[in-house]
Amino acid sequence: MIGVGRIVALGASNLTRGFQTVVSTARTTWGPDVQVVAALGHGRSYGADSSFVVRRLPGILRSGIWQQLESTPAVPTKALVTDVGNDIVYGFPPEQILAWVDEALTRLALVSDDIVLTDLPMDSIRRLSTARFHAVRSVFFPSCRLSFEELVATAEQVNAGLPELANAHRAHFLHLRPSWYGFDPIHIRPSLWRTAWQEVLGVSCPIPRSRTEALRLYAMRPEQQWVLGVEQLTPQIGSRLRRGGRVWLY
Repeated sequence: MIGVGRIVALGASNLTRGFQTVVSTARTTWGPDVQVVAALGHGRSYGADSSFVVRRLPGILRSGIWQQLESTPAVPTKALVTDVGNDIVYGFPPEQILAWVDEALTRLALVSDDIVLTDLPMDSIRRLSTARFHAVRSVFFPSCRLSFEELVATAEQVNAGLPELANAHRAHFLHLRPSWYGFDPIHIRPSLWRTAWQEVLGVSCPIPRSRTEALRLYAMRPEQQWVLGVEQLTPQIGSRLRRGGRVWLY
């Protein structure tokens, strides 16, 4: 497969956990000069600031990724819009969440004609018992006060609106397979990261696993974050990886 020089990836915890898989797949498929530009992070919101433990990140739409894309030369780009469910547990209504996704797709369409939008893992969410729901909510979203019924109802409305957005922006709409999830209903199982992310990317290839590279990517600072309330700014110049590829994080 040829013709892709850059991957632009938007997402939250699933993208963060599987990021090395995305980078390695892109490098193997499109060569060692591929660029990977991402806005990600545990608990990431598309439109609002979000916090995870002691770190706070700006909403994806408020991040510097858009200035980066506007200020760099045009290059054949594949774009991923994933993990759109966090804003549900933050209490935002379906109309607002879909408007944020719509805006992200609108901006991406300026730099890419190859966009993938993933849905929500509704099958695994619907199978939750009350006890599992409260366990997942307390671990991943302790500030959330939505009932299980309220969460599912909002998620159903958001999920129903995503195919319409994909169609409006001529994006490929990808259904997340129920088999990718286990006890944890919102995070893809690590053993299936390669299978899942390569399906999202639309490729299939063997890739080397590198714990060292995975740790380096996980530890990389985004352009802007707050840790314990202190702002940290890290100019993004495209970190070169030993195995090839360059990465910008926002």
